[in-house]
Amino acid sequence: MHLKKALGVASAVAALLALGSPVAARADGTAAAQGKSYVALGDSFTAGPLIPRSAGGVPGCLRSDHAYPSLVAAGLGARLTDASCSGAETEHMSSPQTTPLGVNPPQLDALAEDTGLVTLGIGGNDVGFGQIAVTCGLLSVKDHAGAPCTARYGDELARRVDATAPKVAAVLAEIHRRSPRARVLVVGYLRLVPEAPGCWPVVPLAAGDLAFLDAAERRLNAMLEKRAAAAGATFVDAYRDGLGHDMCAPPGRKWVEGIALTSAAAPFHPNAAGMREVAARVAAAVPAARSTDA
Repeated sequence: MHLKKALGVASAVAALLALGSPVAARADGTAAAQGKSYVALGDSFTAGPLIPRSAGGVPGCLRSDHAYPSLVAAGLGARLTDASCSGAETEHMSSPQTTPLGVNPPQLDALAEDTGLVTLGIGGNDVGFGQIAVTCGLLSVKDHAGAPCTARYGDELARRVDATAPKVAAVLAEIHRRSPRARVLVVGYLRLVPEAPGCWPVVPLAAGDLAFLDAAERRLNAMLEKRAAAAGATFVDAYRDGLGHDMCAPPGRKWVEGIALTSAAAPFHPNAAGMREVAARVAAAVPAARSTDA
C-alpha cells in the first residue's frame, strides 16, 4: 500500500474513532469472592475496534468480543457490562457519545450500587493521540529522519496530559460514588513506539520523534497511575515490557498494529494478541485490588 494511501486510511479510521452498551455481572472464582458484577469503561483501547468479532451494542463503538473486558470476564466467569466506546473521552463517562452509527449512553450509567469490579481505560483521546498520530505521520513524509512532530507540538502534549488529570480524578470519584464497594482498576496504555530508528514508512513516524512520542505516552500512563493511587484504585501497567511488541515489532510479536496491518485491528491500536496481554495483566491485578471504600 502506498504511504499516502495508507495515511489516508489511517486518517479515516482516526476520524471514525474520534466520533463517538452494556453486555453484564455475577461471577465465579475471583469475581465470586466479590459477589458482584464487572463493568468495563473506556475508549478504543478498551473496545478493540476491528478485532473480530463484534460484541454487539452500538455499532459505532466498534466493540470486540476479543477485547480485554470480554477476556477478563470469561476468565473470571463474570457477567460483563461492557460500556466502552471507540473515540470516548472523559466527558463521555457522564454524557452520551454520538458515533457515526448510533449514540452510546453515558458510560457511568452502566454502574450500579452493587457493582463489584470496574475497569477504566481513558485519557488518550482527551490528549488527542489519534489526531497526533495522523499529523505526525503526514509530517514525517517530508522529514522522516528528523523530528518534525517534536517541533510541531513542543510541550503541548505535556500540558494536555496535565489538563486531563483532574478529569480522570472526577471520573474515579463518580465511580466510587455510584459503586462504593467496587474494586476499581485503571488500565494504562500499551507501548506504541520503539526506540530509534523506528521502521519508517511501515510506521510513518520520523526517527527523531519516537522518543518524544514515547515520553508523552509514558507521561500519560504515569498520570493515570497517580490518579488511581489518589482514588484508592489499582493501576494496571500495560506499557511495561512493551519494547519488542510495539508497532514496529514483527508479525506474531506485536501487540499494537501500525499502518501496515499484520492482523485484524484498527491502525495504531491493540490487536488480539495485545488484548490477551492486557487481559492477563488485569486478571492478575484483581485479587490484590481493594474496594475504594476499604
